[in-house]
Amino acid sequence: MKNDNSDIKSVSIRIPEKLLEEIRYVARYEDRSVNSQVLYLIRQCIEKFKDTHGDMDLD
Repeated sequence: MKNDNSDIKSVSIRIPEKLLEEIRYVARYEDRSVNSQVLYLIRQCIEKFKDTHGDMDLD
């Protein structure tokens, strides 16, 4: 995975306060920032999708 800032995009989400508190708690437990925790969860979701459906054709 490329790690320079040229390929990083920003996404804004609306999230219920309780859910944000809970993800913040989990992130702290896992020694991650909230942003890193969300990226971790997104990556897990994508891997699960690929395991079920195969690679994605993003062209």
